[in-house]
Amino acid sequence: MRRDKVTVPKLMEMKKSGKKITMLTAYDCSFAEILDEVGIDILLVGDSLGNVILGYDNTIPVTMEDVIHHTKAVFRGVKNALVVGDMPFMSYFSREETLRNAGRLIQAGAEAVKLEGGLVFEDKIRALTEVGIPVMGHVGLLPQSIHQMGGYKVQGRTPEAAKKILNDAKAVEQAGAFSVVLEGMPSDLAKKITEELKIPTIGIGAGVHCDGQVLVTHDLMGFYEKTPRFVKRYANLRKVILEASRKYKEDVEEGAFPTDGYGYS
Repeated sequence: MRRDKVTVPKLMEMKKSGKKITMLTAYDCSFAEILDEVGIDILLVGDSLGNVILGYDNTIPVTMEDVIHHTKAVFRGVKNALVVGDMPFMSYFSREETLRNAGRLIQAGAEAVKLEGGLVFEDKIRALTEVGIPVMGHVGLLPQSIHQMGGYKVQGRTPEAAKKILNDAKAVEQAGAFSVVLEGMPSDLAKKITEELKIPTIGIGAGVHCDGQVLVTHDLMGFYEKTPRFVKRYANLRKVILEASRKYKEDVEEGAFPTDGYGYS
């Protein structure tokens, strides 16, 4: 079990040594404490909180205030993991907005920020790294661009599309990012990118060859009956919570709870 603090240089060392990087999403202090205790390397306060916590159909409605609020909560529960805050839709389209919003996330407790896109956002990544804000890139399937992409579809299937994603990943690296998420792409493309980049790659639906993996915690914990094909469910917390809630309801209705053994005195 890891007890030392995860930093950007440590992640680079893990890439060089071949040690796999673990990354999960976190949106509150309670989950952050548990995942940190396990030794997860990176906790992402993802804009996936729009789907998981706020009930949106996608990540696009998520605001800076939403991510900042949850970043503060996650920060309070972490001792060792690297906390990364997602830059939500339309929060990094001008240099000034990018710097201001990333700065707000860092002040809220994030130690790095993540933004989606490659070559087109190279100047934004460079602007952030120049002022000392670590950046995690994100190429391939971009949830904030699902309307343009036509939904959550695997990207990079044609030679032309694969070349574009590779060029995006290289642009992210050249701009100064310390790592890049590879989402929704063929395994052989992710392998090629991982081999050609010096910075760590973190895969999600991109196969086994990445330097690390990330999943939405609620997916792997089994909160939902349906999950993406690439997700492995390690538990069925939905069933556990349903059973516990039903039992509580029955006990209250039947007068079995509370009893004298449950109280403050």
